[in-house]
Amino acid sequence: MKVLFDECVPRPMRMALTGHAISTIDETGWKGLKNGVLLGRAEGCYDAFVTADKNLRYQQNLADRRIAILERGTPRWPVLRRYIPQIQQALDGLQPGEYHTLNIFNP
Repeated sequence: MKVLFDECVPRPMRMALTGHAISTIDETGWKGLKNGVLLGRAEGCYDAFVTADKNLRYQQNLADRRIAILERGTPRWPVLRRYIPQIQQALDGLQPGEYHTLNIFNP
């Protein structure tokens, strides 16, 4: 699966996840784009988008989107690294157009 990491996703998470071709917003040159434009561009190039933006599903009309979205609850790497197995499992199971939320919060 081709996966795009939002700006808020810590880079070390890329090395912790396996089995996917992962790119970052910085690598695409799409840094600073508004979410609607970003999702439109990503949809033709990526299968999934990983973010910590809890408001994305409320700010965007996702009904006709084909890109899967994985929202994790925190951008903090020290917290996220403890949840890599759950993140990997969620990413592996994403279906086109699905919006999946992982309830990972800062302790």
